[in-house]
Amino acid sequence: MSSPSSSFSIICILHSLIAITSGSLMMFHMKEIYTFTHGLDIAIKLMGSTPHDQLLIRTSDSFSGLLLFAIGFLIFMVSFVKDRDFQSFFAKGCTVLHFFMALWRVHVERRVDVLAWDWMRQTVGDILLALSWVFFLVYSWRENSVD
Repeated sequence: MSSPSSSFSIICILHSLIAITSGSLMMFHMKEIYTFTHGLDIAIKLMGSTPHDQLLIRTSDSFSGLLLFAIGFLIFMVSFVKDRDFQSFFAKGCTVLHFFMALWRVHVERRVDVLAWDWMRQTVGDILLALSWVFFLVYSWRENSVD
């Protein structure tokens, strides 16, 4: 059976890979992602109607992708921390972050007409990511109570 420390590393690396991949795609292939996930008509709306709007949206997507890439890299670095108290603190923080992101999607994104159909899928994804941290917390709590 794996230790809480190795479980923490595995969860961090998986979350890191998701963030790095998503961030890279956001920086370099946003038009294709919009088309694949929303269809061509909505992708055209999401990309903006004027050259100025398109530049602002591309710049915003690129910076968002860069931020997500950096977060993924930081999570990768955190995966090597062996302090159990820090791991627990970090997992609790990530759980809260994913929970608030799901709330944001439910209360804000579902009201945006263009994105209204997609909020449920993304909310489920946020909840699943939060649950991975909750499972780690339960597993580490159980291991600590046995010690």
